[in-house]
Amino acid sequence: MLDFLVKILEKDSTSGKEETVADFIASNFKPAGAEVEMQVIPNGKKNVFFKWGDPEIIFCSHLDTVPPYIPPVRENGIIKGRGSCDAKGQIAAMYETCLQLEKEGKTNFGILMLAGEEVGSYGAIEANKRIKGCKYVVVGEPTENKMIEAGKGNHMVEVSVKGKSCHSGYPENGDNAVERMRLFLNRLAEFKFDKDDVLGETTYNIGMLRSDNAHNVVSDSVKFKIFFRTTFATHDTLINNIRSIADENTEINPVYGDSPIKFHTLGGFEKGIVSYGSDAPELYNLGKRLLYGPGSILVAHTENEFIRIEDLEKAVKDLKNIYYKLEKELEQ
Repeated sequence: MLDFLVKILEKDSTSGKEETVADFIASNFKPAGAEVEMQVIPNGKKNVFFKWGDPEIIFCSHLDTVPPYIPPVRENGIIKGRGSCDAKGQIAAMYETCLQLEKEGKTNFGILMLAGEEVGSYGAIEANKRIKGCKYVVVGEPTENKMIEAGKGNHMVEVSVKGKSCHSGYPENGDNAVERMRLFLNRLAEFKFDKDDVLGETTYNIGMLRSDNAHNVVSDSVKFKIFFRTTFATHDTLINNIRSIADENTEINPVYGDSPIKFHTLGGFEKGIVSYGSDAPELYNLGKRLLYGPGSILVAHTENEFIRIEDLEKAVKDLKNIYYKLEKELEQ
């Protein structure tokens, strides 16, 4: 398992490049008893699906990572590197689980490795169209080996603010788009989102901010994106609420969004909730969805991303336990 993890960490699979590691896994690591299905996505990227028989239980995580690429290092009981916990570490634990289930004669499961989770879940959307007959999908994300009860949704919106440029020495002759942006963000900061009893507060982050005016020219245009983490209490009304605080020169354009989700859970595991997204909302045709995995989200997307080897080993035991509990549910 650890050698497999290091080898796939050596491949740069930053979102947009994940077909490299997809081909590498399919060519070098197909288990003896599994069939491999390569799902080519319309954008040219690929999902890898190893399946034993007709899978009713699927282990699933994603191949792509956020930038920048960071090569792996194994030391002192941990493995560092981009994707070590989010989410190639998930794939390694699930892959080892599948190998052990194969040795135990099981034939109704699979491991699905998806493209594009970090940039809109395009791999999950494609897999959701193709896979039939699955009753449970166990989605791997860094949950600190907890079984997750609920997770926040999200809305990505693009904000475009229009103004009128002029010489910055005479700002009264223009309409400053940056100032309009500031006033909009002040209203957003003061907006009172409903607090959710399960998922708590709605939060947001601003990025991709751009205004191309020179330092001595009043800005006539500002664009930026806001990524909202939504709750059961706020998801369905959020877009209208944001539009209600925008002025006549500020346009709100939704890009994509996933609803908050309640996960299927099992007894015998420590429980938790999460504030981050996953592919799970897009896998609604794959039956009941579970969220579990080793590693901490607090180090994911950071320069110090790592996973503890002992947590990977615990995950294999837990994933097998999850499989056998789900198998019993199937028999009922």
